[in-house]
Amino acid sequence: MTVPTPTPRRSARPAPGAVLRAGADAELEHAIAGLGRRGARVHEGVHLARKSLRRTRAVLALGRPALGAGADWIDSGIRAVNRALSPLRDAQALVEALDRLIDTETDDDALRRLRRARRHALAARTQHAQRAQRDALLADARATLVALRAALAALPWSAVTAAGVERALRRSAAHVDAAAARVRERGRATDWHRWRRRARRLSQQQTALGGLGRTSEADRRRLKKLATLLGEAQDYAMLHRRLRGGTSLADADRDALRALGAERLRRLRRRIGRIATRPR
Repeated sequence: MTVPTPTPRRSARPAPGAVLRAGADAELEHAIAGLGRRGARVHEGVHLARKSLRRTRAVLALGRPALGAGADWIDSGIRAVNRALSPLRDAQALVEALDRLIDTETDDDALRRLRRARRHALAARTQHAQRAQRDALLADARATLVALRAALAALPWSAVTAAGVERALRRSAAHVDAAAARVRERGRATDWHRWRRRARRLSQQQTALGGLGRTSEADRRRLKKLATLLGEAQDYAMLHRRLRGGTSLADADRDALRALGAERLRRLRRRIGRIATRPR
């Protein structure tokens, strides 16, 4: 007698709420650990913490409105912590923008100006870090995040459905398209910033969902590249603003570097435009 071969059972897909809860909890854990770094590693720690906090907020947005008012309260607390850390992150972003310019510049005179500007930016970054530690900013931020992480576990994650997550993804995608259209219509600095934030959030949401999402791998890679370039452009825009005045650089250095940064920003935005209009 032939014994029938049993049909292998397909493993059940994990509940979307469980996936989102695990992702948000892990990101908050990473943020708390990042803010515990000290000394030369404090800037990297703040950078990693802020990334994790943005990812946590992106995950929470996927669970709305099923997660209720508690998710809104946690989101507001995370946003407040992120804003408090902004001066530290901006100081680091300025150094990074100068580093990118130095890595790709070939003109000797421009390189000398960039290196002088970088020394000034490093000194300012050190002052921000010292002030943050003196004022217990990082310790307070960590304590807040520990409390928010505990509250995260109490949210009604089981109420999150696959259909609700898909609707949230569509909302995020519509926000990205609307922000891109606003840039094409007006192209103000605030428009570019909004486009960057919305593209980054959608990219983070797609990554958090992994196999649960319906987005193709090619589309995920394209969006991630777009979000990364928009972030670099934002750093160049910040460099341009910082060099308007209020720095200890000589006027000649400041004017030359503003022109250099503005040209790099124009090139990068043209590249972003080509990627954004490429057929999917």
